[in-house]
Amino acid sequence: MVIAGLVRGQIAAQDTATAWPKHRLVAAQVTVLNLPDKRRFDASGLLLLSSGELLTLRNNRDTLLYRIEPLPGGKEASLVPLTDCFTTNQLARLAERGKAPWDCEGIAQDDQGRIYVCEESRRWILRCDPKAGRTERLSIDWADARDYFSTVESNASFEGVAIGGGKLYVANERNSPLIIEVDLASLRVTDHFVVHPAKPSFFGLHYSDLCWFEDTLWVLCRQHRVVLQVDAARHVVLAEFDYGDVEEKLGYRTGLSAGIMEGLAVSKDSLWLLTDNNGAPRGHTGDDIRPTLVRCARPDRK
Repeated sequence: MVIAGLVRGQIAAQDTATAWPKHRLVAAQVTVLNLPDKRRFDASGLLLLSSGELLTLRNNRDTLLYRIEPLPGGKEASLVPLTDCFTTNQLARLAERGKAPWDCEGIAQDDQGRIYVCEESRRWILRCDPKAGRTERLSIDWADARDYFSTVESNASFEGVAIGGGKLYVANERNSPLIIEVDLASLRVTDHFVVHPAKPSFFGLHYSDLCWFEDTLWVLCRQHRVVLQVDAARHVVLAEFDYGDVEEKLGYRTGLSAGIMEGLAVSKDSLWLLTDNNGAPRGHTGDDIRPTLVRCARPDRK
């Protein structure tokens, strides 16, 4: 049944590839994020809280969440570590001896205020209840999606997570790009599917973050440099938002063809994108390796 769902999702995306609205994003605000400890910050994931605050994390140093605090003028922001979720002590009991360091990506929140992150190298979903001070690993049965998990590349797996309608959605990044749906009550895989942008790309399909807003799933495709708005139940793209010009103007000197956006958040009037520039500097000269948060006004809401 799940495989049939995958096929239906692929056909639906292909058959309607020219039907959905396509929009071009323009940066309304560009904010560089100051390094919290003067060391490289590989941002991966973005969460917009109901308070209007934005949270992110980094996949190369620790498992903490960081609050993005804008400084006067809006051109810079501080990254302030939060100490009530995914701390070293909380995760110590979950870690196995001899395993690789934590590689946490993607952030989501459920309607109870619990925070979720996906751990890429282990293919784990971690959940923190800040009120209870408890962090746990969800015992999800991945059997119906395991055939799509790479056995040779641990860094090509869980890259984004979203919560909506009692479901958890996790993005299997590349090699076998896939969006996996998990029922939060039973912790079983209930569906998986693929959605493709209409915009072409020579570099394959890479999902790098997910977001749930207004009963739809939003998918960040970093190689195509687009965001897709998706009807997750029908596996159908509703709209496509192209941010290629936005990323180009940031001017990060990565020396690679890979896209650098790994954080996505959506509101009624804005889309936020956050770079994971992997320590690459920005601009034609200089050595500014700080990540950048970009807010784009939603052209579909004008």
